[in-house]
Amino acid sequence: MLAELWAKALAFRDPQGQRVVLVTTDLIGLPRHVSDAVVARVQEKFGLGRAELLLNSSHTHSGPTVGRNLSVLFDFDAAETARVEAYADDLTAKLVMLVGDALRDLAPAEVAVGHGEVGFAINRRQPTPQGVRIGVNSGGPVDHDVPVVRIQTPEGRLRAVLFGYACHNTTLGGDFYHLNGDYAGFAQAEFEQAHPGATGLFLMLCGGDQNPHPRGTVELAKQHGAELAAEVRRVLTAPLKPVRPPLRLASQTVPLEFAAHTRAVFEAEAAHTDVYRQRRARLMLEAYDKGEPVRQVAFPLQAVRFGDDLTVLGLGGEVVVGYGLRAKQTYPGEDLVVAGYCHDVMCYIPTRRVLEEGGYEPDTSMIYYGQPGPFTPAVEEAIFAALARLMEQVGVKPAVREGR
Repeated sequence: MLAELWAKALAFRDPQGQRVVLVTTDLIGLPRHVSDAVVARVQEKFGLGRAELLLNSSHTHSGPTVGRNLSVLFDFDAAETARVEAYADDLTAKLVMLVGDALRDLAPAEVAVGHGEVGFAINRRQPTPQGVRIGVNSGGPVDHDVPVVRIQTPEGRLRAVLFGYACHNTTLGGDFYHLNGDYAGFAQAEFEQAHPGATGLFLMLCGGDQNPHPRGTVELAKQHGAELAAEVRRVLTAPLKPVRPPLRLASQTVPLEFAAHTRAVFEAEAAHTDVYRQRRARLMLEAYDKGEPVRQVAFPLQAVRFGDDLTVLGLGGEVVVGYGLRAKQTYPGEDLVVAGYCHDVMCYIPTRRVLEEGGYEPDTSMIYYGQPGPFTPAVEEAIFAALARLMEQVGVKPAVREGR
């Protein structure tokens, strides 16, 4: 183990008694069966509804397998499967306990928000004559924003800082086998070392098509983490905007449709030489055998609004950077933090542009996630239509642009 992995929780309650708990985890992602179990137990034990709990994962690639997440990548025997299931059960129990600990630790606080910027995230969708591949696209869209939410006592003692960034936690590759949280883990540890007694929580934003640059060594992971932590500390020294009650919350699940497919597609794929395609084909054929071919996936969305001062959006899946950029363009008057990797990391979520370009995120990655293939071109508009409904529920409307 290079560094410990953490789950952390930040609980809020406004003067009217409305509560919300934000949970961050140094994990590749939570599958739906784990997050659903956490939500159900939290509701039973603490009376929190679905919209009152936001679960986010940093997407470190140097962590454990979590339940059935990315199961096509693995060929576990019975003993290994049992260990994975036991870890998921233990994780569920610990996350529920963590939420309870945060709720019991509520105390008067002052909340404020500011923004910084770091530049090590780069778009990884590199165009080539053979199509888009994972590489370095210095001209591609990025979002270098670093939102920083400060929680301190009325006397000015720092209790916690929630900060985010839109970039894969993949400074370290598949050839590195020591547990750690990658740059996000190092950033949290460095921040907490500089601020004893305060908790640093990392929120993964829309980094599905973003990679750290450069990358490949532990030293670079620590360097990126140090850069991020230093920017968080710098933001804290500047004037911040107060964040006030009330809390307004909304959540929704919207179906996202996959492109049409037939049984014959996966019968042919079952004979492929690639073992991952074979495993995906078996999953799809089993669904066909049950009369339930996979035609869509449930996509979770959530909005947490603090007064008129700050809104945190939580989106499921590996959301590409275009979603965060478009959301902020759609609501330019709102201080908006758009997180991906929330509640269920079931696959990549491409914009229409990324879908049309093809490549790993919209297409090939679906093999490893055990999904039937790419989404239909309507995926982006379906998500933004659902987001518009959520934002309206928490009191935000898109900007009205004047026509010519």
